[in-house]
Amino acid sequence: MPDAFHALEEHVTDDVTRALAEDVGAGDLTAQLVPESRKAKARLLTREDAILCGTEWFNRTFEELDPDVEVFWHFGDGDEVATGTSICEIDGQARPMLTAERTALNFVQLLSGVATRTQRFVKAVEGTKAKIYDTRKTLPGLRIAEKYAVRVGGGMNHRIGLHDGILIKENHIQAAGGIGKALEKAFRLAPPGVMVEVEVEDLQQLQEALDAGAKLVLLDNFDLSALRAAVKAVAGRAELEASGGVSLETVRAIAETGVDRISVGSLTKDVQALDLSLRFLHR
Repeated sequence: MPDAFHALEEHVTDDVTRALAEDVGAGDLTAQLVPESRKAKARLLTREDAILCGTEWFNRTFEELDPDVEVFWHFGDGDEVATGTSICEIDGQARPMLTAERTALNFVQLLSGVATRTQRFVKAVEGTKAKIYDTRKTLPGLRIAEKYAVRVGGGMNHRIGLHDGILIKENHIQAAGGIGKALEKAFRLAPPGVMVEVEVEDLQQLQEALDAGAKLVLLDNFDLSALRAAVKAVAGRAELEASGGVSLETVRAIAETGVDRISVGSLTKDVQALDLSLRFLHR
């Protein structure tokens, strides 16, 4: 698992603190309608089938406002939840529960949406050797959270950011003076264990990359026939990653060309949030 996830608790706390500051500001005016001493119970329900993700963010949001709150989960991250299912119950002070509600839901809805979409792609390529990877097309400030959700959904993480991997794209190649020169310098610069990948746009560039020693090549917007030709030409000498315009309708055919990896920007960019409902119960 990437080093960024070793301090996941810190990321959760930071995410929640920022989100509450944005939403609450100087104070929740509407929550003041409720007596300060009132207790409350609530139940979280899902209105659609999904993969649950984001429970730690949910917990932390309520705990930030009420350290004595209790959240009782019936499921954990990575579990399948069916439409109409009660996912958890919450017991605590009414005011902070009302204040935390929207922020807590935002996290679970977003991250469950990412995990659910990722699993659909993973299932679509079952039986092939292709692995589904995410990209850097994430919501600003929530990259670790979204990449965590990709893992929960069964996908793989590409580099976390510009600091932990080298991906030589078209503009880098132009600025560096060609594929060979770019790769030569990348191999010198890359610390041990750091990924070096080069993007190519046709079979000629693929050959240039192989000649320069590339071991991981991104095939940008190759059609199916070009992908098959690339797999044949490489013959196992390097890992091949397909990218560009990948959808649930096309991913199976791409996987069947024999590529090793398929990167899908829409896992974290075009997310449909899970439809959840938090209902307060009579005490």
